[in-house]
Amino acid sequence: MPTDEITAAAAGSWTLGDRTVHRMGFGSMRITANPDRERAIAVLRRAVELGVNHIDTAAFYVSPGGTLRVGTGPARYATELIRAALAPYPEDLVIATKVGFGYDPVTGFTEAVTGEQLRAQVEENLRRLGRDELDVVNLRLGRGPGPVPLAERFGALAELRAAGLIRHLGLSNVRPEQLDEVAGIAPVVCVQNNYGVDAYREQDAFVRACGERGIAYVPFFALAGTNREAGASAAQGAAVEVVARAHGVTPQQVRLAWTLHQGPHVLAIPGTGDKAHLEENIRTAALRLTPEDLTHLA
Repeated sequence: MPTDEITAAAAGSWTLGDRTVHRMGFGSMRITANPDRERAIAVLRRAVELGVNHIDTAAFYVSPGGTLRVGTGPARYATELIRAALAPYPEDLVIATKVGFGYDPVTGFTEAVTGEQLRAQVEENLRRLGRDELDVVNLRLGRGPGPVPLAERFGALAELRAAGLIRHLGLSNVRPEQLDEVAGIAPVVCVQNNYGVDAYREQDAFVRACGERGIAYVPFFALAGTNREAGASAAQGAAVEVVARAHGVTPQQVRLAWTLHQGPHVLAIPGTGDKAHLEENIRTAALRLTPEDLTHLA
């Protein structure tokens, strides 16, 4: 790696419990799309070469089908690609995964709500990643309240944490008041919600509140916004375009930079299956927006 190459370290660091990670991370959902698994392995290895030590994944990130609903050929699980690319894992690498949702090739998406079901998903992640302990497990909630109280589901994961299967716990797709529901059960090291410069800005106060509590806020779909799994659209917001032209960068890089500017506790996890796109994302770690830029994007 050239000594003058921008790495993920340029974005600064944050702690997830007792683990320190660079704020520019990597999301693994899209590495499953291409049937050429060697391409995914190369992207993952390049990410680590560029200083990424925080990878987001889930056992239900799989193609064909799965979250992206694309692809052909044999099943490609993001967790298994991560294992193939990076095991034995670097000591500083933190892999955050999710349970609560699952995917069955025959029946489609499922939701784990009982302790037994959640344990089965934790064990699937352990098996596919080749780990004895999961660094971070986010409980991914559905859009409704769910048939089982949040405290009961989170409590089941806290028991697995006490048993040594999980190191740290987080929550995904949650509302502010739900942090209080689980406050006495186990520490929450991160919140992972859909959020971006032009998506779900009603969460601005929640982002700040997480920082005040020392909880990492990890937006997903920060680039895609409301398009979610479909990916970023060609049409960019006018304000984003103006700032991108001023800095000579892409609108996607502005969106990532804006994400990192929301607080020292905010982590970015852009995902891609393309090495050139990965390198472009990592370079954003060094992009500093001006106060005028941030006002323009507000």
